[in-house]
Amino acid sequence: MDRILASASVSISELKKNPSRVINEAEGAPVAILNHNKPSAYLVPAETFEAVMEKLEDFELAKLVEERADEASVRVNLDEL
Repeated sequence: MDRILASASVSISELKKNPSRVINEAEGAPVAILNHNKPSAYLVPAETFEAVMEKLEDFELAKLVEERADEASVRVNLDEL
């Protein structure tokens, strides 16, 4: 059995019938979209998706900083810029 990573779920058929109702009833929480009782997608509010994407970008930048931590540094005088 597949794990469902949301507290609410709906079948694709129900989603097709009234997507606005599904979104409104979720009250900002993610909704698992089920196909034959298995999760096929997750519906998340735009605000949540944007926040997740920002965190992912932050994680990738932090990883890059860690990778470059041992590289030689260059002294810069702000007045010369």
